[in-house]
Amino acid sequence: MIDLLVVGGGPAGLATAIHGARRGLDVMVAEPRPAPVDKACGEGLMPSAVRALDALDVRVPGRPLRGIRYVDAEGGRRAEAAFRTGPGLGARRTVLHETLTARALALGVRVEPHRVRRVTQTEAYVTADGLTARYLAAADGLHSPTRHALGLTVRPAATRRRPPRYGLRRHYAVEPWTDLVEVHWSADCEAYVTPIGPRQVGVAVLTSNRLPFDEQLTRFPALAARLRTADGTPVRGAGPLRQQARTRTAGRVLFVGDAAGYVDALTGEGLTLALTAADALVRCLREGRPHAYEQAWCRLSRNYRLLTRSLLWLRNQPATAPLITPAAARFPGLFQGAVNLLA
Repeated sequence: MIDLLVVGGGPAGLATAIHGARRGLDVMVAEPRPAPVDKACGEGLMPSAVRALDALDVRVPGRPLRGIRYVDAEGGRRAEAAFRTGPGLGARRTVLHETLTARALALGVRVEPHRVRRVTQTEAYVTADGLTARYLAAADGLHSPTRHALGLTVRPAATRRRPPRYGLRRHYAVEPWTDLVEVHWSADCEAYVTPIGPRQVGVAVLTSNRLPFDEQLTRFPALAARLRTADGTPVRGAGPLRQQARTRTAGRVLFVGDAAGYVDALTGEGLTLALTAADALVRCLREGRPHAYEQAWCRLSRNYRLLTRSLLWLRNQPATAPLITPAAARFPGLFQGAVNLLA
């Protein structure tokens, strides 16, 4: 019997598989799509994510990132915060996926082209469409079919429902003009610019408006002017971004990555949490305490959830949204502290 079946072969699932294999577990990954899989992603790794990859002996090619810059799209105000604990990394999602896949295969992890639709479990094992394992790690993404099938997705109350937010990403063939991740703020959306390679930047727009990418970009005149003559790739999208799970553990099924719940991409911490939670999940299994993973996940995600929800609340208030970048410029110590709390 397999020790650990990982459903989903993205970064969260592969990191879980690598941690499992390194700790002596027999691990299989069920992923119907061939690697590498591309998806909408900001593609900026915080320093903590880089350290988590180093701990896996995974070295991802990319561009070092020195910190974060906020840019007011209308007033031109700017604020910068440098990372204090080492550089972050700008890297293509496909390159990250290829590197993690190669590391997992080198450790003997089996990656099977298998789509899981139904999960059942007993006190001793889990069965997923013919595959049987002692435990199952669900890393099947933002709209996790496993989470839905087990009835663990929380629907927002109608009285509190805000317009859902979506992410759109496009790459541009242009020389990066900075070694920072730039976050451009307009009245109702943000654009994240991440250097990811020679003559290539990624631009991710977070918004509640269901409009084409080029129309979204007009809200950032200075950025649009820089990119006007650059060749762009097809647009990829994801959302709604906010997903809430009732719990991270359900018997012998544990959730990791976006499948475990997601607040927003506003602070760029999704991959960091996925990588660190993968380590915690496997550690809890090896210690024979799968139930302890819920508390571990809550502890690891506390800063991300607190800062992201706070910033998202400020963004959604008409009175405070225009003040975010000016406040960051006015109080650089506070901005630096918040960035490095996540970094």
